Amino acid sequence: MIFLLRELLKLELSNAVERVVGQTYSFEVDIAPQGFGDFATNAALVGARYARKSPMQLAEQLREELKNSELFESIQIAKPGFINFVMKRSTLLRVLHRIIELDNYPVNKIGTGKIQFEYGSANPTGPFTVGHGRQLVIGDVLSNVFRELGYEVTREMYINDAGRQIKLLGRSLWVRYNQILGVKDIDIPEDGYHGQYLIDIAEKLADEQKDRYKEKWDDQVSQFFERYAVESILKDMKEDLMELGCSFDVYFSEKSLVSDGTVDQVLKILEQKGCTYWKDDALWFKVSEFVEEDDKVLIKKDGSLTYFLTDIAYHYNKYKRGFSKVYDIWGSDHHGHIPRMMAAMKALGIEDGFLNVILHQFVTLKRGEEIVRMSTRAGEFVTLQELREEVGVDATRYFFAMIDPNTHMIFDLDLAKERSSDNPVYYVQYAHARICSLFEQARHKSVLFEKGKDMELLSDKSELDLIKRIDAFEDALKDVARTLSPCKLTQYLEQLAYDFHSFYTKCLIVDQDNPQLSNARLNLSYATMVVLRKGLTLLGVSAPEKM
Repeated sequence: MIFLLRELLKLELSNAVERVVGQTYSFEVDIAPQGFGDFATNAALVGARYARKSPMQLAEQLREELKNSELFESIQIAKPGFINFVMKRSTLLRVLHRIIELDNYPVNKIGTGKIQFEYGSANPTGPFTVGHGRQLVIGDVLSNVFRELGYEVTREMYINDAGRQIKLLGRSLWVRYNQILGVKDIDIPEDGYHGQYLIDIAEKLADEQKDRYKEKWDDQVSQFFERYAVESILKDMKEDLMELGCSFDVYFSEKSLVSDGTVDQVLKILEQKGCTYWKDDALWFKVSEFVEEDDKVLIKKDGSLTYFLTDIAYHYNKYKRGFSKVYDIWGSDHHGHIPRMMAAMKALGIEDGFLNVILHQFVTLKRGEEIVRMSTRAGEFVTLQELREEVGVDATRYFFAMIDPNTHMIFDLDLAKERSSDNPVYYVQYAHARICSLFEQARHKSVLFEKGKDMELLSDKSELDLIKRIDAFEDALKDVARTLSPCKLTQYLEQLAYDFHSFYTKCLIVDQDNPQLSNARLNLSYATMVVLRKGLTLLGVSAPEKM
């Protein structure tokens, strides 16, 4: 199924190239700069060396070959050999007819393969913070878009439920539990956890267990408090995810990599390949043999496993599960972990391109002129739940999606709550609600809406511009996949909303005195609504009918 105007043009142009040049080659078709038509191509510039002609000569021949095509209103040539196209109105109207016929924007399924997005992965040592929220939304939107493009997507969260931080969490909870029971001479360990959430868990635990563990501490008690803390926090995390509109196909336990033998299997492979060595009673991985980076420890002197080792095992497990590509979304503070992980993939014989890392920068909250700073262990942080409750799910998701992951984000709380066109999520949602109100007006004024009829009456520039913008929806999704940035979708939706608001302002849409033109414009509005709703759905944002 070819639906995009650009793809229609490219197919027609490819056939013309083959007839004129005698062979095919790659070229680009892009939206033309303002004032140069609808689309432009470099086909003549690229093909000049194959045709053994100047780009301008080849451009003239291609124009001559295409002059009778039913797609184009006009074809112009610009130095040094660009070809610019203006599409016929009948060609543009194909876009609307297809959407209205199907009640959907049918995206070409260009994606193939089984891929995984891993995001939101965190030590279960406290509730999700604002920083986690950004990562969750980025991962969720990318997963939605890749699935829409035809990929088989698995969403996965890695639960870091092993290691020193979990022991510190268990001990911190034990201290809080004892403090609630009146024990005052014990303190949370250095690097322990101080947040209010642990006091809440400790109060519940004291109600359940009374003084069973009061001033008692051994390995068995430690394991109990670790397990209780992790299970309690994970339960709250999953409730947070549900409220945010996120879900995962798999929750993967770090501990399972040891119990199922994956860690031992990886160690054996690395040892057989001569990629490890013992030094200072610790086992090291030869990172330096693969990248310009220092070697790293896999097993410490005390026999404990490093996070690096379990992460290698985790990605080996991903590979064995048959994913063609995996996309890990990490905070920018994990940048230094990338080269050593790439080295590990090479050492295990996993092909380049399998592991892909998306880094996102930090989030700062702004309320008025005040900047709110966050620290997990000190307990001085704004939780994702608090943010969501203050600004709402729609604004939370849209704002996290609208900034490129590579950009440090300042989340303006006041703007997120504003009900005006300055607030981008409100601006886009209002376009959808405004369209719904048009159909209410039409019913009230007895203006009949007939799907797919009268659209040949659309001729105003604002109408044709809106059609071209609707057509570009799939391009926006491809841009999201190419750049791994959800902001390409929010930018598109804001442009679509702008074009619709412009059309609404310039054209009388519901006019009792001109029912046929009204029907044509209602069809255009309906197609716009379909695309707005689909785009907002991919963002996980609602499409309200009234605002």
